[in-house]
Amino acid sequence: MSRYHLDVPQFQGKPHAKFQALAKPIGAVCNINCDYCYYLDKQQLLEYPKNRSYKMSDEMLERYIRQYIQGQNTPEIIFSWHGGEPPMLGLDYFERIVELQMKYAKPNVKIVNDIQTNGLLLNEKWCQFLAKYTFSVGLSIDGPELLHNTYRKNRCGQGTFTKVLEAAERLKRYDIHFATLTCVNNINGDHPLDVYRFIRDVIQPSQIQFIPVVDRDEEAKWVQYSEAAIIPVSAQTTSWSVTPTQWGDFLTTVFDEWVKHDFGKVHIPYFENFFGIWMGKSSSMCTLNDICGKGIAVEPNGDVYACDHYVHPEHKIGNIEQMPLQAIALSKQQMTFGFAKQRALPKQCLECTFKFSCHGECPKNRIINDKYGNPGLNYLCKGWKQIFHHIDPVITHILELNSIEKSTYTHTG
Repeated sequence: MSRYHLDVPQFQGKPHAKFQALAKPIGAVCNINCDYCYYLDKQQLLEYPKNRSYKMSDEMLERYIRQYIQGQNTPEIIFSWHGGEPPMLGLDYFERIVELQMKYAKPNVKIVNDIQTNGLLLNEKWCQFLAKYTFSVGLSIDGPELLHNTYRKNRCGQGTFTKVLEAAERLKRYDIHFATLTCVNNINGDHPLDVYRFIRDVIQPSQIQFIPVVDRDEEAKWVQYSEAAIIPVSAQTTSWSVTPTQWGDFLTTVFDEWVKHDFGKVHIPYFENFFGIWMGKSSSMCTLNDICGKGIAVEPNGDVYACDHYVHPEHKIGNIEQMPLQAIALSKQQMTFGFAKQRALPKQCLECTFKFSCHGECPKNRIINDKYGNPGLNYLCKGWKQIFHHIDPVITHILELNSIEKSTYTHTG
């Protein structure tokens, strides 16, 4: 009998809502100033009011909670609270959230909450609240102190590591379910084992999430070179962006450590989804699915955007004062946005052996030309191919040991 088991959350057939909303009740307002944050500049873009606090009003909050509950038909409804930094709204605000959820809750329907935070405000009272109402927490941390503090600084330019570490200890002491979110950038991308082992052994979250930092330099000139017609990294991405090779090395190195020591014990969404994909299952991560658009973003004024990464005027799809949230989420405009991921694949992607495993990954990262000169290739393509070539024989072997039938995907590698 193999020592590998596939008893992990992604394989347990949990019900999924028709759509998932990412509520941003404080918008892009935050108490720290991360260099790579893709959302802070939205304060100018969305014309935030000056000289007063910017938050979702009580009236708008009640409308959002009511519409979100009414728009779901599953036995579990998940509310996700993001920002900016949601705890800046204060405990009273979140007490009101729970009160409104109880007011509009449907019979025999479970309501759960998760909140993404940098951890700086998670004192004893916050942890008591989160434990009382069983909130799940996403804690942002980029690795050990030197790596974390490189980009995650407070408004005075000081690193935030000590505060985040204290928050993690409080979360554990109160037995609060929490996951970590690590942004893999040009610095910590060179230290995969240091990052992974620190989070696994010191922070000890219930789940470890990684996200590649890919920020386009809007002021850069687009220059093509070589027969592949690929735009140079220095000409199109910010200095803190992870390189494709770094991303490939990072995930393959962590994967090997995980398979050897932590398989079935440490939950990493990317890796667990890889196994599911190789078994012919759909990914629970939108970035690896063939279509996207199921996760919408709701701003404090009720404006709804196609995706958290597409909070731009051209991707505004409605406002919950003018149309019910469910109708916005399932609108033709949003469906078009979702299927565009599939329809916009360049020729190089369509020919790729591993198309089944990433489907071109996140559209926001499709910022280079393919080898035929077509636009729309994923900036991280080289790294993703490195990852898939590396994990394919390992996953295949484990599935064969467990007598689990593989997917019928077209695969010649």
